[in-house]
Amino acid sequence: MRRFGRLTGVEDLHITAGPGAPQGLTVPAGELLERFSHASGPGGQGVNTTDSRVQLSLDIGATSALTEVQRARALEHLRARLSGTVLTISTAEHRSQLRNRIEARRRLSELLRESVAPAVRRRPTKRTRGSHRRRLEQKSARSKIKQSRRRPPLS
Repeated sequence: MRRFGRLTGVEDLHITAGPGAPQGLTVPAGELLERFSHASGPGGQGVNTTDSRVQLSLDIGATSALTEVQRARALEHLRARLSGTVLTISTAEHRSQLRNRIEARRRLSELLRESVAPAVRRRPTKRTRGSHRRRLEQKSARSKIKQSRRRPPLS
């Protein structure tokens, strides 16, 4: 549910189209797990009563939002951040729980968009003849400078 541009409840996470996901992705709300806890840092009078830190979790291995190819790419790309197959995003940047929820969803969507994109293969390139010539000229010029600094022979 969205009302006046704000999150009012748990809703589907929509990820815009990009490489690896030409139609975009939609993660069903039932697959997202939000947990709230006390955030550290300043907070004024409400610091002891608000649970403003947000942890947003998604089980990448079980989500219906990804195809098998996308799932394999995501698991490979995010393997250092996963606990099993669960990706968890924590945010406590803002004092407001609502703003932290929005930020966590933004971060999760960015990570998923990046992780399903296919790896760009490097095309080997060949240096140009001019760059090769200039490099050798610079090396020989440097060599001459160093030779001129040497002590002259004793003979």
